[in-house]
Amino acid sequence: MRHHNTIRKFGRVKNQREALLRSLARALILEGKITTTEAKAKELRPFIEKLVTRAKNATLVSRRLLISRLGGGGEKEPVKILIDTIAQKYKTRFGGYTRIIKIAPRKSDGSKMAVIEFV
Repeated sequence: MRHHNTIRKFGRVKNQREALLRSLARALILEGKITTTEAKAKELRPFIEKLVTRAKNATLVSRRLLISRLGGGGEKEPVKILIDTIAQKYKTRFGGYTRIIKIAPRKSDGSKMAVIEFV
């Protein structure tokens, strides 16, 4: 039984899961809206919300932490977009920055699909 096992593993080892979340987060920041499986969207939501909350306080420490959390080999463009545009948009909001909308299942394997976007 899976009582209290909240983390979704996606059939991957830890470093692959972290890379997946970072990649999805970078795509969401750059695009504003992505289509993925429902489980991945639900796992991405708390990750990206914590990043947006951290970005609202745009200190040097916050910037460095965001760069390390988003990874990308020192790619600073997603962090710049996150701090300059997205975090400023939600300056007065106390959470709930993203929305997950369920869509039709994927044709090939029937996986539950969802769109995750910024509110």
